[in-house]
Amino acid sequence: MYVGQYCKGLRHGRGLYVFKIGARYDGEWRQGVKYGQGTFWYPDGTRYEGEWKRDTKYGFGVYYYINGDVYEGSWRKNLRHGMGSYSYADTNTKFMGTWIKDRMQGPGQLIHPRHRFHGHWELNLPYGRGCFTFENACMLHGHYVHLKDPDYDETKEVPEEVPETEIAGRKGEGAEDELEDVDAVVAKSEEPQPVPFEPPPLRRGVIAFWRARCITPYNPDLLPPEPVPLQEEVSVDSLLDKCSEESLIVPEQYLRYEGEYEGEGAGYYDDNDYPMPSIGAI
Repeated sequence: MYVGQYCKGLRHGRGLYVFKIGARYDGEWRQGVKYGQGTFWYPDGTRYEGEWKRDTKYGFGVYYYINGDVYEGSWRKNLRHGMGSYSYADTNTKFMGTWIKDRMQGPGQLIHPRHRFHGHWELNLPYGRGCFTFENACMLHGHYVHLKDPDYDETKEVPEEVPETEIAGRKGEGAEDELEDVDAVVAKSEEPQPVPFEPPPLRRGVIAFWRARCITPYNPDLLPPEPVPLQEEVSVDSLLDKCSEESLIVPEQYLRYEGEYEGEGAGYYDDNDYPMPSIGAI
C-alpha cells in the first residue's frame, strides 16, 4: 500500500510504501522510484537510513544489521563504496577506511578498545605493512601476510551453479540455419557490454597473519597513509525533481510493479563477508 504524493500517475515527492511481505519505505520519491532521503525497514528487522538514487542506496547512509552491527558511510548502487565505518557489536571494535564494491579495500584502521591497527586491506583482509598503536604510547611495526588456513576444508564449499547457455539455432533443421544462428550469437557477444557493478569474489581458505618487526615510541609521522574519499565521476541524471501538476496525497492499494521488492536486501548480509582479521603472533 502506498500513501503519499503523486505526479502524473507516478509516486513523486514524499510517501510511505508498505510491501506485501512486510517491508516498508518512508521517504522521497521521484518519477516512481525511491530517490532522495528515505528509510527502508526490512522484514528481518534490519533497516537502512540515508540517500537513494533510482531505487538503490546511493550516497551517504547508515545500515543497521540484525546482529547489532552498523555500517555508516558511502554507498553506490546498493553496495558500500567509498569512505565508511563498520562497527562490530560482539567485539566492540570498528573498522574505518575505504570500501570498493562492498569490500574493505585500501587504507584503513581497525579500532579496538585499548589499541588500534593502521594499515591496508585487500578483499576484507589486512595485507602488507602496518602498525599497532597502544594508547599513543608505543608502536608495533610489521606486516600482514596471507596464508592458507589449515582448518579450511574445500570439500565443504558449495559450488556455484553455472546456468546452461542455449545457443539459438540448435532447433534448426539444417546446417545452414545453425551456422547463421551461431554467427548471430558471435556478433552479439562482440558488442560492448556494460561492466556490472558487483562485489569481487572473496578469497576462501586464506587468513591474515601478523609478523612483527620492531617497537618504537609513538610517532604520528610513522603512521601509514590515512584513507581518502574515492574520486567518482558525477553522472547527469534525467529524472526531474519538479512536478508540473498538483501533487495529491492518495492511498494506493496494490503493488505497482511485480517483483519490485526483489533485490532489496534479500540475502544481503553474509557472515563470511566481514571476518575479523586474525592478529596472529605479535
